[in-house]
Amino acid sequence: MEDSLIRKLVRSFPQGTDVFVGVGDDCAVVRCPHAEKLLLLKTDCVIEGIHFKRDTPAVWVGWKALCRAISDVAACGGTPAHALVTFATPKRLSMRWLQSIYRGIGRAARQFGVSVIGGESSRSLDSIFLSITLTGYVTVQRLALRSGAQPGDSLFVTGQLGGSLQREHHLKFIPRLAEAHWLTTHFSIHAMTDLSDGIGSDLPRMAAASQTGFEVNLQLLPRNSGCSIQQALSEGEDYELLFAIPPREEKRLLRRWDSTFPSTRLTRIGHMKTCSEGDKSTPLPTGYDHFSKRHT
Repeated sequence: MEDSLIRKLVRSFPQGTDVFVGVGDDCAVVRCPHAEKLLLLKTDCVIEGIHFKRDTPAVWVGWKALCRAISDVAACGGTPAHALVTFATPKRLSMRWLQSIYRGIGRAARQFGVSVIGGESSRSLDSIFLSITLTGYVTVQRLALRSGAQPGDSLFVTGQLGGSLQREHHLKFIPRLAEAHWLTTHFSIHAMTDLSDGIGSDLPRMAAASQTGFEVNLQLLPRNSGCSIQQALSEGEDYELLFAIPPREEKRLLRRWDSTFPSTRLTRIGHMKTCSEGDKSTPLPTGYDHFSKRHT
């Protein structure tokens, strides 16, 4: 029953030419890429009551589940490749709802060139759980990590922040895959991350990994209509890119960005700096934390 269910759900999913064995064996098998590429590995999950509600359209739950992982691969400058899908559901969940989840996963897979090649299923006691394992590839030259920022680097953010839950952006967002690929191809991106937990959490993580401090002009934060600075900093689920770039490349970046991505805003919000004694970073409210009792 379980095997036939999985085959039915994934039978229309795309399969790349490098897929040697997909669904149906103990492991999926893919042909190795050229040696000059690095393998990226990412796992992410969405859980009922945390990332979506039971009455959320299932197709967007599936879309979000895969696109969250794609957003992380994008932030590394990579290209997503293969996905494994694991789900656990309570007994009362309808087959139609589950098929809709997989329809959303399939839409995202086709749009962003991902081969869905396997997974697992199980029964849960109450909540719906959906986990994605995603691989990707990136060349050494284009790899962007959180840990490469340097004092003096300019800080930029794509798009606009805040209000993701109210606008359903957290469900229907488009991962900044094209933007990240373009940035890492044409510029020296010292560090980059996607904004899933809010700048209030994600920027300090970047600074800590890079062993730098930062200074942000909070008035420059690009906010969605009706959103406060606090919301832009801490609500999370924006899935925009935050990156550090040498100041010498700033003018060229701004000039070329407008002609390449005319519908996507790009904003300089501050810069990285040394974290020596007495040189404190801009104090920021904490972003989303799964293990905190409140969202601050």
